[in-house]
Amino acid sequence: MTLPEAFEQEMKQLLGEEEYEAYRKTFDEAVHRGLRVNNGKISTEEFLRRTDIPLKKVPWIPNGFYYDEESCNPAKDADYYAGLYYLQEPSAMTPASRLPIEPDDRVLDLCAAPGGKATELGSRIGEGGMLLANDISNSRAKALLRNLEIQGVGRLLVTSEDPEKLVTLYPAFFDKILLDAPCSGEGMFRKESSMLRYYSENGPEHYVPIQKKLIEQAYQMLAEGGELLYSTCTFSVKENEEVIAGLLDAHPDMEVQEITPGYEGFAPGVSVNGRDLSRCVHIFPQRMEGEGHFVALLKKQGESRKRQPSRLLETTKKLPKEAEEFLAGVRVDWKNGSFALVKDQLYFLPEGVCAAKGLRYLRTGLSLGTVKKNRFEPSQALAAYLKKEEYVSCLTIPKGDDRVMRYLKGETLSFSEEECQGKKGWVLVCLDDFPLGWGKINNGTLKNKYYAGWRMV
Repeated sequence: MTLPEAFEQEMKQLLGEEEYEAYRKTFDEAVHRGLRVNNGKISTEEFLRRTDIPLKKVPWIPNGFYYDEESCNPAKDADYYAGLYYLQEPSAMTPASRLPIEPDDRVLDLCAAPGGKATELGSRIGEGGMLLANDISNSRAKALLRNLEIQGVGRLLVTSEDPEKLVTLYPAFFDKILLDAPCSGEGMFRKESSMLRYYSENGPEHYVPIQKKLIEQAYQMLAEGGELLYSTCTFSVKENEEVIAGLLDAHPDMEVQEITPGYEGFAPGVSVNGRDLSRCVHIFPQRMEGEGHFVALLKKQGESRKRQPSRLLETTKKLPKEAEEFLAGVRVDWKNGSFALVKDQLYFLPEGVCAAKGLRYLRTGLSLGTVKKNRFEPSQALAAYLKKEEYVSCLTIPKGDDRVMRYLKGETLSFSEEECQGKKGWVLVCLDDFPLGWGKINNGTLKNKYYAGWRMV
């Protein structure tokens, strides 16, 4: 593979001639594929007991594993559709894993699509906390939404907005912010050779102004005492350390933090204009079994205090009558939050999820379902969010039963009287103990209500 000359010169300066040759040799090695267990649904230990996918531990990610794409296809495994794991390049698992989140933190993922980092953040949001996942591209935000919902993230807002709009509504609001900034993608050259063509059109110089603007916007939305994690999938000092140095110059109340836990393969950041940035981390493929990433964690000085958005979305404590009967069978404390009805779509905003008025939402909280004339249809997102024991009527299909895959393809299924146990109407269809979606059962025949947009093809 021929690499751009300017890139090669910068890498030789960054690594030195000898290590650059080691980096260059990695282009002859296989790309690393990764799987990250969704600890919001299942513990890593329990997942390892149930899966038959051959896995090898990613040593710096507690719930991360390598898999061999030639021996298995995790994207076609039923556990994937149950939201038990997410497929993600190993080095890309690092940023979300190194952003420390407390249970009641308000978290922003500013450039969140397609959702690899947001899904990990969402799995760690506790009672009282919230995740706002944003992407300025509406098409990419739709992919983000699917990934968040299939992983069962419920304390969330999903928007497709210019970050400047968010700044006006959420000033100094978020306790934690992840900014995985658009970049030249130098760290992905091994994985996606097509990146070389884009690089020749838009190299580091194109992205630096974008990155500097985004990190300034993130600073404006970061609460006092809050932490901002900046990451890219590029090696360029211009896009990494120089962006961090620029923020520190502009805002003396920001300080670079140690990335913890550390790892022997992490390479320290380089100094810029005499400023020590060794607490920043580079990930290089010649040092670790991953592609390429940069991570910097910064903290804003001051004492944390909770603020409200400048304009709150109007919500209500009252359920539409069409939804009352169905949601009475859901063992969730609906009093611990409020509802929003957007056209015919009903959402639940748990206490602590603060939705600002005037944004382009793809999801205004947890999607509960569609309010129709004299009836209510539950959403796929609600099924993915619930635990099996949280719905009054469940139908379980064991892993390995051919009806699992048939259900995921949208087929009508048959069940014995013993399996049905007299159930009729809406049921939560589960893969063992893990919900997959909805169905309506009558006389042993299950009318498949699995969302068409998620079906296995």
